[in-house]
Amino acid sequence: MAPRKIIIDTDPGQDDAAAIFLALGSADELEVLGITTVAGNVPLALTARNARIICELCDRRDIKIFAGADKPVSRPLVTAEHVHGKTGLDGPELAEPTMALESGHAVDFIIETLRREPEGSVTLCTLGPLTNIALALEKAPDIAPRVRELVMMGGGFFEGGNITPAAEFNIYVDPEAAAAVFASGIPIVMMPLDVTHQLLTLKSRVERMRAIGSRPAIAMVEMLEFFERFDVEKYGSDGGPLHDPTVIAYLLKPELFGGRDCNVEIELQSPLTVGMTVVDWWQVTDRKHNAKVMRQVDADGFFALLTERFARL
Repeated sequence: MAPRKIIIDTDPGQDDAAAIFLALGSADELEVLGITTVAGNVPLALTARNARIICELCDRRDIKIFAGADKPVSRPLVTAEHVHGKTGLDGPELAEPTMALESGHAVDFIIETLRREPEGSVTLCTLGPLTNIALALEKAPDIAPRVRELVMMGGGFFEGGNITPAAEFNIYVDPEAAAAVFASGIPIVMMPLDVTHQLLTLKSRVERMRAIGSRPAIAMVEMLEFFERFDVEKYGSDGGPLHDPTVIAYLLKPELFGGRDCNVEIELQSPLTVGMTVVDWWQVTDRKHNAKVMRQVDADGFFALLTERFARL
């Protein structure tokens, strides 16, 4: 079978880096048409920088990288340097990238790619706030039925939030964008905190990655050693949750995950719960299903996949 065509929309972020590495280590199954960056974990200038650094670590200067939205649709930007460090990729010593950004805007690239490629052939993989996708849908509503699937990391339900008691960071940063995407009719697969908090970077798992010894693997280990410190202190766990690679892992091995079709609505008004993903898990309303929401994951299988694909880089 031909590789599945994907666009990665991202705000790197150490866990975003892990997701991109996983995609680039899976070239037989995934064709990365481009990477689009958005403001989120850190401002846009840094997310665009970090995406290029990640590709260069893999010697993939052929990947097209486009900068996108530098702020949410209608709110001030909230960033997460307290988690990811001032660069977003704190941990290893990383050289400044030499590959150039593409000249176009990420939103236009998304629109043009979806219009050019056969209908239903392109999957959107979103690892950050959904601003670029919402802006593309607003500018070109005709692209919605052309998307094969949108697989996203974001939200939470039984697990609650990680930036507020109710909201997960990616949704909280731009809840209006998330609301537009969930209302678009695009088939959505949602990887919430309920899944990612089962995927802890245990020392034994990190050591297996270190043993690979390649530049991407060592850089990833050093990123994780920085990244996990925040969650280890917060949750008292052995290692921190690894969020964004769930998106790519689902495309490679969907059998690792379990969930169900639900209705998901985004809270936009309440100051206490803005950005909350209200998931009708128990089907207590008659609201139409608009997402497949994951709740279970085979953690050992996930990390085995991650390690195996890092060894290919």
